Amino acid sequence: MAGGCQGWVGGWRGRPDMAGMRPFLLLGLLLPAAGATAQPVRATYEVHAAGMTMMQFEAVLDLAGESYRMETVMRARGLLAAIIPGEQVTRVAGAWVGGTPAPAFYRSEGTWRGRPRRILLEWQGGEPRLVELSPPNEEEREPVPDAMRRGTMDALSAMALLARQVAEARSCDGIAPVYDGRRRSEFLGATRGWERVPVWRGGWTGTALRCDFEGRLVAGFRVDQDRAQAAEPQRGTAWIAAPYEGAPPIPVRIDMPTRWFGTAVALLVRAEPAPAR
Repeated sequence: MAGGCQGWVGGWRGRPDMAGMRPFLLLGLLLPAAGATAQPVRATYEVHAAGMTMMQFEAVLDLAGESYRMETVMRARGLLAAIIPGEQVTRVAGAWVGGTPAPAFYRSEGTWRGRPRRILLEWQGGEPRLVELSPPNEEEREPVPDAMRRGTMDALSAMALLARQVAEARSCDGIAPVYDGRRRSEFLGATRGWERVPVWRGGWTGTALRCDFEGRLVAGFRVDQDRAQAAEPQRGTAWIAAPYEGAPPIPVRIDMPTRWFGTAVALLVRAEPAPAR
């Protein structure tokens, strides 16, 4: 469950920021992957912290063949919904070029704290072009310099790249430069071996590959946050396994630190085949 971890980089360290939190969560949720011939899968996760359910996260992954697509839906639940009500839907589509994702578009839209938010990125010649950004970035963050956007990909495409690596090499080791229209981050994954995932709150249980990950914000800092604090690396752990026979390996549990609610734990509560393209 990928995506993100940049939200703790840009949000939880200072104050709750759900729009910024999403990429960091996605990194954990989507870090591993489907094999080249695996069928699309739909996965549902619950995120728990401070003894309560804080979020629900749904993801559809289709990474097989010469192209890829992903769709994620994140909803605040429980206490978090009372503090920061909202929902975010994110979609990406692209093609594989020499084993590297070449995104065509990235779209993220939703409402947080009653305010609509939307990002639309398109790629031309392999470079991201910001088509739409609402609200304007000047209200919240420093601009990301053009030079730092080059050679980057969106958060979901970065997860697809790491996913392909896990499927082919059974390794999470790797680094990805990510730009999401507001922030520029570096994501790093590291393989830690196989471990037993215990039963907890109805989540998946069994043996899974442990992958530690780290997210670090390098540009696009909030204007109201201490820069040094926001740049501190944020770390978490994902456990990856096939949730049912014939399924691709996906995250079955993710542990992520937060400043406000202690450790947040994302659990896979349901997985099923998704319709093929």
